[in-house]
Amino acid sequence: MSNDKARIRALNDDLRRHLLGGGAVMTIGIASLGPEAVLRLVQTIAVFDDFCTENDPHSEHDFGAFDFEGVRVFFKIDYYNLSMTGHSPNPADPTVTERVITLMLADEY
Repeated sequence: MSNDKARIRALNDDLRRHLLGGGAVMTIGIASLGPEAVLRLVQTIAVFDDFCTENDPHSEHDFGAFDFEGVRVFFKIDYYNLSMTGHSPNPADPTVTERVITLMLADEY
């Protein structure tokens, strides 16, 4: 695995586990579950480790899917340039990348 892939994965894990190194947003569907459910979802994402070829083909830990109280939930990490007007020129470099993790219901994807 390249050093860039390992670095991207580590940066994504920091965001997913500790909400460090980027921003976080949720969809209306997630928000409608209520603050207690959102807190449990954030905690679930922090310990999520079901990364496999099917949901992590690039080994970046940038996507996950799981069931939560009978509802299918996704999280996705995207890489933007610092002005958030386009893609990051180098997702392995946090000085040129704004990471955003989005928490959504699967049917909102």
